[in-house]
Amino acid sequence: MNKHSFIPVLLVSLLVTNQLVAQPLPTKAEALSIVQRVNDHWQQTHPDHGRAFWDNAAYHTGNMEAYFLTKNDAYRAYSEAWAQHNDWKGAKSDDKANWKYSYGETDDYVLFGDWQICFQTYLDLNTIQPAPYKVARAKEVMSYEMSTPRNDYWWWADGLYMVMPVMTKLYKLTGDRQYLDKLHEYFTYANSIMYDAETGFYYRDAKYVYPKHKSTNGGKDFWARGDGWVLAGLAKVLADLPKNDPHRADYVQKFKGLAEAVRTSQQPEGYWTRSLLDPAHAPGPETSGTAFFTYGLLWGINNGYLDAKTYLPTVRKSWKYLSTVALQPDGAVGYVQPIGEKAIPGQVVNAASTTNFGVGAFLLAGCELSRYVAKHPDGKRNHRTE
Repeated sequence: MNKHSFIPVLLVSLLVTNQLVAQPLPTKAEALSIVQRVNDHWQQTHPDHGRAFWDNAAYHTGNMEAYFLTKNDAYRAYSEAWAQHNDWKGAKSDDKANWKYSYGETDDYVLFGDWQICFQTYLDLNTIQPAPYKVARAKEVMSYEMSTPRNDYWWWADGLYMVMPVMTKLYKLTGDRQYLDKLHEYFTYANSIMYDAETGFYYRDAKYVYPKHKSTNGGKDFWARGDGWVLAGLAKVLADLPKNDPHRADYVQKFKGLAEAVRTSQQPEGYWTRSLLDPAHAPGPETSGTAFFTYGLLWGINNGYLDAKTYLPTVRKSWKYLSTVALQPDGAVGYVQPIGEKAIPGQVVNAASTTNFGVGAFLLAGCELSRYVAKHPDGKRNHRTE
């Protein structure tokens, strides 16, 4: 075979890539329709409210964004009923002497972030119809946590999405500067054990730091959903953080660095594989990480942190995947990796793989896309960057 034999293959590859890049973004009405179809399907097929643990709570962060975007009161009422079902609490123990923050699913793990993400939704609901009982537990738990000498509460990447936005939302509610001071103190600890300065990515937790842990092909193993949690969490922090916060530059630097790492690791088909830098480790599409990345990148574009010319091609490809592959005809969201903490070789993830948190991530992405196309229907305008 001579070198010219490769030209048709190269042309086909370029055509496929260009088709993905050139995919037009939906209109505002089309984006809203997808958001509503996905959310209506989830709520109609899940009428019973579960506990206030992270997976349900992550869905509700997406549901609240859908409410704020659409003003569909059924969405607000769905989250309100869930909050009432859980007594506006996370883990319910009142015995502070036995409150724990390592991994745990029982009511004494009050200080574990997976039981604190629910406070995001309670605080959001309070902005709509304020009532002290909606935020009392959030203030009690986080005030107690900040009174302890510990700073190692966020020891896994997911925790940055679970709790960082709680801190900024509580600051907005109370004006208490301690929430922002402790936010940065805890964030600094998390960076010390999970952040990889060479790549801009975050390891899921200390167990997965290279070279102690390696991917199938011997490289660094960054879990897509874990980094999706971080990018989305940073976006939410920056949305509420005061412009004059002394640590703002740190959050911006981490957000922009992670966004660039995400952009350069996208697969040609528009999704991100579960092990970001080793696609062969667990090949094939995965929706939760892809949706969180899409949300984070769009938020960055919409708010002037990321250049649209650079990042919109990535978003076009990822939305193409989310809206035509992940989205199923009945409104279900497929290809979501089940609950876990790493990319697992051989794990089956297919069109029938759906979860509450995956739907929440999809809603976040769809809502942020709706905001973008509402302002820029041609999808071409560039934005300033901070």
